[in-house]
This record gives sequence, C-alpha cells and structure tokens, in this order.
Amino acid sequence: MFELGYVAAKSGHSRGSTVDLTLFDLATGELVAMGGDHDLMDSVSHHDAEGIRKAEARNRRRLRSIMEAAGFGSYPAEWWHYTLRNEPYPDTYFDFPITSELVRRRMEARP
Repeated sequence: MFELGYVAAKSGHSRGSTVDLTLFDLATGELVAMGGDHDLMDSVSHHDAEGIRKAEARNRRRLRSIMEAAGFGSYPAEWWHYTLRNEPYPDTYFDFPITSELVRRRMEARP
C-alpha cells in the first residue's frame, strides 16, 4: 500500500489539514453513491476511475468542486481525500492520543 501511494508514513491527516469525507443526502438520510467505499485501496477509488456509473462520477465531481471552492486540493488516487491548500502547519506533524475520554469531553463541550 505504501508503494502504491495509498498509505503514507506521514500525511496531512496528522498535520490537521487533510480530511476524508463524502456526500450525505439529507432528504434520504443516506450516503450519496460515489462508486466505491472510502478507504478502498483500488484504482476504482481514483477520481477519474473507469467503470463507475455516470451518477457516481457526477457525485465525485460535485464533491471535488465543493472542496476546491473551499480551498482544498484533491488527491487523485482517493475521491474522498482533500487537503487544505494553504495549510497553517505544512511542516508540523502532530502526535497526540485520541481516546474515548477525549472524544467524550469534546462532545459534551458542544453547544
């Protein structure tokens, strides 16, 4: 997976500038069809993948246009992966534990 470019020893995720996301249909309560699940390490995950349905390709383009308009760049091998173009900490990799206690406290602090 490292050689194919799907997994990196260090990535924008640990810099706080990269997100993995998809589209969600509020009317149906379902995830929008994107032509493969996220984190599928396969060529079908590429933005320009062949063999996916037209609607799935359109959904990928829609997500990409939304994210690019918001200042994010795409990763060609993963339709769900976007990195902030002008990230604030391009040379810093944060390393802190994510625990259930930390998540619980963050959720309780939400309005």
